[in-house]
Amino acid sequence: MMMRGKYHLNEWEIRLRKYLKRVSRSTGVQKINHWLIAHNLSTAPLRAAPLWIASVLVGLMAVGYEKVFAFVEHTGMHWYQNHPYLIFLTTPLCFCGAWLLTHYLAPTASGSGIPQLMAAVDLAETKAHWKVDKLLSLRIALVKVASNLVLLLGGGATGREGPTLQIAGSIFETIYRLVPETWNKVSQRVMIVTGGAAGLAAAFNTPLGGIVYVVEELTKAHLAVFRTAVLSSVIIAGITSQFLLGPYLFLGFPKITRLPLESIWLVIGIAFVTGLAGSAFTKLLLLISSLRKRFPGLTRQLVFVTGLGLLFATIVFFSGVQAMGSGKELINQALFEGTEHIAWYAFPVRFIGNALSFSAGGAAGIFATSLSSGAMLSSLLLEYVIPVQAQHHNLLILVGMIGFLTGVTRTPFTSAILVLEMTDRHSAIFYFLLAGIIANVAASLILRHSFYEIRKEEFLTQPA
Repeated sequence: MMMRGKYHLNEWEIRLRKYLKRVSRSTGVQKINHWLIAHNLSTAPLRAAPLWIASVLVGLMAVGYEKVFAFVEHTGMHWYQNHPYLIFLTTPLCFCGAWLLTHYLAPTASGSGIPQLMAAVDLAETKAHWKVDKLLSLRIALVKVASNLVLLLGGGATGREGPTLQIAGSIFETIYRLVPETWNKVSQRVMIVTGGAAGLAAAFNTPLGGIVYVVEELTKAHLAVFRTAVLSSVIIAGITSQFLLGPYLFLGFPKITRLPLESIWLVIGIAFVTGLAGSAFTKLLLLISSLRKRFPGLTRQLVFVTGLGLLFATIVFFSGVQAMGSGKELINQALFEGTEHIAWYAFPVRFIGNALSFSAGGAAGIFATSLSSGAMLSSLLLEYVIPVQAQHHNLLILVGMIGFLTGVTRTPFTSAILVLEMTDRHSAIFYFLLAGIIANVAASLILRHSFYEIRKEEFLTQPA
């Protein structure tokens, strides 16, 4: 083990860095760089090569992660459907296993991963840049995947999209560390920001969403600083993902019809309610986190996590698979089969189930689960509260998805663009943007900052 200041390098990293340094010298990278400058040619392709390599790796990772995630999700549901009572054993065990993996192997791999990525962006190229290694690394990425899949195997209500962003950031950060200084590489902050954009684009197959998220959340700097890096990496990661999976849409092609102008209040009303619900969900996560801190020590923590697992198992036992997994199938059911097929309790069990799963302490995403919670809340309102023609249901369900996700993330434009790209419903763009803005205003009535912002500050203030 070697230490550079407070920055740790594993033995394999040291050897690989030395090898790449020899390669860069032996192949005349510096000479090529000088020759390009002397002939007034751009050195950008040479400088961006590590970034492009990382983008391909992120695309491959996102595809593999999606395949394994879907398999584990169906396996967990299959276990429950064949042996319902077994869930009272498997869920607490998996909840505890997911938490112990992060607790002992990589504490910062817990949770969504987006706050960690945001904190890493703030720390990059500062005096505390060595702290980035505690937030983004291959070790953290591997533990992230393992913990998330263990939680999912136990039926946990979790997604893979947030974790994918931290994993993507870890891949880009690792490539940044490995490339020798003689390569004239891009900055650390550019690499991390670009990794987040590429991860989001590959996870949802939403390139515009990745770009907008960089502007709206990951950095407050002008896009010009990151423009070329972000655009090229989003394209490469997206093409890699599409090459393996095909040009798929995350949610398919739901049929929507234009809403009359006099009915625009429906968009405003549903966006407002779902925005409030999303912010309330964030508040619930913070309350459970505060409660958990009252139980110090490994034994008490295990008892607490086991209790969460048993509560979740009870919800699943009485409500069925609707509380399990990412909820993507529920969204498709609401959009393509109608809200009449959605049980009235689908929203509360997903709302509470997601909070319990996330609070267990393992790696858990809330992007996809927030979308499903928003879809279920909209379905509930449309079926039992708001009388509206069935032909407008799909549009309002999508509005509810944007509203709830905005309530959690406080990124109205990203939420709108993500749902737009997931469904290819460009004709509804103005409804989607309106929904995001209204939901953001509603969410601020409950909580001033997003869950990600609050968690990011915790990571930034953690002692070394």
